[in-house]
Amino acid sequence: MRDVARDVAETLAAMANADGGTLALGIEDDGVVSGADYPEDRLKILRMAPKTHIKPAVKAWVREGRLDEKLIVIFEVDWSMEAHQLTDGRYLLRIDDENVPFPAGDIEAMKEGKRRRVTEMHFVVEATLADLDLSLIKRLGERQGMKILPEELLTHYRLAEGRNGKTVLTLAALLLFGKDPGRWHPRCGIDFVKYEGTERRVGAHLNIIKRERIERPLVLLIEKAYEAILPHLRERQRLVDLFFEEKLEYPTFAWQETIVNAVAHRDYRYEGLGIEIWMFDDRLEIRSPGELVEPVTLERLLRRERIHASRNPRIVRVLSDFGYMREQGEGIPRIFETMEREGLYPPGIRMEAEAIFTVTLRNTVAYQPETLRWLAQFAPQELNGNQKRILVYAKGHKNVFTSREYQKLVGVDIYQASRDIKDLIRKGLVKLPRKGGRIYELFPVASGATAEKPKEYAALEPVLKEKGFIKNEDIRRVLGVSQFSANRIAKRLIVVGFLKPEGSKRGRRYVSAG
Repeated sequence: MRDVARDVAETLAAMANADGGTLALGIEDDGVVSGADYPEDRLKILRMAPKTHIKPAVKAWVREGRLDEKLIVIFEVDWSMEAHQLTDGRYLLRIDDENVPFPAGDIEAMKEGKRRRVTEMHFVVEATLADLDLSLIKRLGERQGMKILPEELLTHYRLAEGRNGKTVLTLAALLLFGKDPGRWHPRCGIDFVKYEGTERRVGAHLNIIKRERIERPLVLLIEKAYEAILPHLRERQRLVDLFFEEKLEYPTFAWQETIVNAVAHRDYRYEGLGIEIWMFDDRLEIRSPGELVEPVTLERLLRRERIHASRNPRIVRVLSDFGYMREQGEGIPRIFETMEREGLYPPGIRMEAEAIFTVTLRNTVAYQPETLRWLAQFAPQELNGNQKRILVYAKGHKNVFTSREYQKLVGVDIYQASRDIKDLIRKGLVKLPRKGGRIYELFPVASGATAEKPKEYAALEPVLKEKGFIKNEDIRRVLGVSQFSANRIAKRLIVVGFLKPEGSKRGRRYVSAG
């Protein structure tokens, strides 16, 4: 029971340090209803976990019900102004579906940023429920399986509170569900502008082809933006295995996720600035008002760190429950991965004057299909985009490169180049033939040459012949290594073409690649 109480506390503390959330005790990750049918004295321990295992204590709302005739305990927490620590001294932050250890200083910086920018939580005393589209609130309740009155649902999401018998609304409620959100914020919509050519011109040379102002409550604004932009996206053709494959010039996830982020994370303090989407012949620029929220930085985003911080946690939570946002902290890294997987250049990210955060998606092809197929062999090594680019570069330059060439090619400093190259060496793809030298070489597997049989594979071969496959436990037993080392060896043997994986998770095993 102590372990269950500790797990509950960890998740609630991580959620309170992020944007809040809901924990359903008795429902497994795969949706199986296992139930929380504990004796009453143990249930009491679980209910008290937010107070007994976290400091300062987290305010949690606890509900109980039955699903498939099994008891389910629901814990809900809002984001908190304070940084919460577990009683064992750890600080956690909820990123995607994980409770990630996070420096206390970074969490405190994030909280301080939110305390200074709580625009969405401002109460608008002159607004009433009549200013809201109650059908949208009802849709939210239906999605969450909550059959309660609109004002109760707003209170549940901390979008309203009762004062002297009257429901007082926050700005977030009016932006999310307002009949006329522009009445409460003059630039809460999206401006879509399509230009002819690759640059903006003014005056006599004005090159605007299409301009559209999209204004809706935020829970509808994103979908309307999709509908407005989609007809203007061209299709690109590429030859794959003697057939032409047609795809939109920008991967769907990349451009749609960028719009979601712009709406969810913009700074609504800026009433004179709005979200703008500029479409050129060669790129799409999504521009959102507001500086980055601590501890997010451009450097961390470019390194593709799984880091999440929101200045609008209540807006984020509603958009998440509407289905627009699913993986907090994963959006930017996945945009990078999606663009590169399609053979396109990685997105450009920059801060402009007047606190405009801009993401640029280019439709220029970076890799040909045959290069993408060659890069696919390194998937188990989980290389970043810059590492893939230097491998492609080296392959076309006699299988060698220098640190200076890497810095110039991908636009990083000497320290980041050193970290990336050392990682390539550790993964067995690159070597430095001469100690103290400056020229790095690709190993045979990376250069495309035939690789010699690794000694690890030779040791495992008898087991493979006997069983027809091997598992992680076989690698550990035969080679006398840890589970972590066994995983790394398996990935290495997959990359060099001696093993093929089958199954997943506990069913994962490896067979000979022939």
